[in-house]
Amino acid sequence: MGSDVLPCYVVCDVSLSMADHLDELNTGLREFRGAVHADASVTDRVLCSLVGFGETPQVVQPLYLLDELAELPAPGPCAGTNFGPAFTFLRSVIDDDVRLLEKHRVRVHRPMVFFLSDGQPTDPVTWPAAFAELTDPAWARRPRVVTFGVGDADEDALGRIGTFRTYLSRDGVRLGTALIASVMHVLSTCRPPADRTLTGREMTWRRTEGDRP
Repeated sequence: MGSDVLPCYVVCDVSLSMADHLDELNTGLREFRGAVHADASVTDRVLCSLVGFGETPQVVQPLYLLDELAELPAPGPCAGTNFGPAFTFLRSVIDDDVRLLEKHRVRVHRPMVFFLSDGQPTDPVTWPAAFAELTDPAWARRPRVVTFGVGDADEDALGRIGTFRTYLSRDGVRLGTALIASVMHVLSTCRPPADRTLTGREMTWRRTEGDRP
């Protein structure tokens, strides 16, 4: 079996109300990338994908090493902040990514999802079922979910979604700090054998056109 890696999915609400928080969140992502690169014990073990959602979700950056990390796109006009489609989308993306990693003999820890929002879900009736599918105990790839609320985030909803940890920026917590603390906690309790590392050259699993899980 190949190296041990931790896939991390940063899933951010990019509805119009998030415009005031965009600079803060992009700064947090840069701090996260810098901290991972500063620690040689985790640099080659953390993979990251960036997903944006409003009415519908989309991949902003596919899962890869933190050599580069895209910035969050400027929020566009949209009629809703739908949590459910994001959770359904994540289950599919995680399934495909982990299968590809395992196909290339990479040992994969349970993924982490960092879910960021500043408001209330506009699909309050349907999102819980989609979230239950994402975190189904019978699914071996179910992610640990960390939530991070900014602005007037729905603390109750985020508390239900954060299976691992929940943070609120109004409590003085920075996004970069929350990301780093969560990743380091998992990796510090899931140390791989010392001779297992993953280099950029070995990342041949990276999805290309026509690649299938």
